[in-house]
Amino acid sequence: MSNKPEVIVYTDGACSGNPGPGGWGAILKWNGKEKELSGGDPQTTNNRMEMQAVIEALNALKKPCLVKIHSDSALIINAFTQGWIKNWQKRGWRKSNKKPVENKELWQAMLKAMEPHEVVWVKVKGHAGIELNERADQLAVAESQKF
Repeated sequence: MSNKPEVIVYTDGACSGNPGPGGWGAILKWNGKEKELSGGDPQTTNNRMEMQAVIEALNALKKPCLVKIHSDSALIINAFTQGWIKNWQKRGWRKSNKKPVENKELWQAMLKAMEPHEVVWVKVKGHAGIELNERADQLAVAESQKF
């Protein structure tokens, strides 16, 4: 078991149109405290916003932590739990069909943000009444509506 402080993170992304105006939201819980983060982009995709939420949450941590990231993004969860990202890196950021991996710079930013931390990926069902996932979604949608 890790002796690092444990942080529970819920992330989500939203996009009105895909591409279109988007937003991301993240909720970090540790030591009985909660912090909300959010932001957006006037022209983006849902996947980019899902990824940005994870990056921003990890970058907000001030010291190495055990981070349990809850996401409803199958792409992000599978990239790490199914070994996709390792295979993409081995193939020079190409997928098994030889096509380039989309959003390579965000995957690289996510890997860099993960470096000091021990990350556990937890897949959650979107829009299923999971309180913090719903709140992350609300933050992301609100940001997407600012454009």
